[in-house]
Amino acid sequence: MAEPEGNSSVQFFEGVEKLLEIWFARTDGNTNQCDLRNIPRQKLENLLKIVRCEVISFMSNDNIDAYVLSESSMFVAQRRFILKTCGTTTPLQCLKPLLVLVQQYAGFDDVEDVFYSRKNFKRPDLQMSPHQAFEQEVALLDTFFENGSAYCMGAMNRDCWYLYTLNPLSGENNKKLHGGITEPDQTLEILMTELDPEVMSMFSREECATAAEATQKSGIEKLIPNMEVDDFLFDPCGYSMNGIMKNGCYMTIHITPEPEFSYVSFETNVPQTSYKDVISRVLETFQPGKFVLTVFANQTSSASQTPRELLKTSSFSEWMRRDIQFCRFKNYDLTYAFYSKFPS
Repeated sequence: MAEPEGNSSVQFFEGVEKLLEIWFARTDGNTNQCDLRNIPRQKLENLLKIVRCEVISFMSNDNIDAYVLSESSMFVAQRRFILKTCGTTTPLQCLKPLLVLVQQYAGFDDVEDVFYSRKNFKRPDLQMSPHQAFEQEVALLDTFFENGSAYCMGAMNRDCWYLYTLNPLSGENNKKLHGGITEPDQTLEILMTELDPEVMSMFSREECATAAEATQKSGIEKLIPNMEVDDFLFDPCGYSMNGIMKNGCYMTIHITPEPEFSYVSFETNVPQTSYKDVISRVLETFQPGKFVLTVFANQTSSASQTPRELLKTSSFSEWMRRDIQFCRFKNYDLTYAFYSKFPS
């Protein structure tokens, strides 16, 4: 996040993250003795070397471990693993050793669900295999998971969002997981581009001496209250933060502030019956020119009515909705929307 990538003639950093989320289970349904947090820290750090990033900072509570990485974040809970990495990282290359570690140390013997997603890259030509094209990523994922399905939401020739997830035949696998009852789960993600230069200037060493100053000055600390914050300000610029709650909910923000390729991602799984206020606060804080919005929610989540709400939300203040799509998967409903500012 701090250094440009590519050869010396290309001063560019790809802020767009590759987001991998995996939920693990046991075929006998008994997960009482299973926990991903039993995987030794050194084993996780070895895993991250394959991904081409490293741990910068760490915090945890009784429900979740949160890692700030040199390229974004990692979250480890009892049975959910989240790896979110930007730049030219290679997260899918760690799948094989990760699945081995999970069986060896965590006690799980099955994958309940997989979500791999990302926005389209600004410079896909700078990525490393298998991340130069979504088709390559899908081909690799298919070697690990049965019943995987790949999707593209939005305009493929403009701003779009790719997703790979498990989508087996109706009812398949559900009977062995919690008796068919899934715990409430939801994720809101806002991927922002063309950001306000004045706002972005706060996420540089020139403007702020510390990460805490950038967090306070920008208003990030007010986006979702009651978060324990772990933040990092890169040199000369760039910013990452993780926030966690005692109940295991998280928030994470990553900022690439350079004007030529500015990018901010916001993500949280805090349950809300309505995300309109959170979304509005995020937009007012960062002032993007345009953004991709996605919400995942299962039927037991308090956010299950989000698709209906967003269908009625044609604008957020000066940001107008240009596109909206819905998908229904095995356990989740997905809402995708794209917004951009009104013409001045």
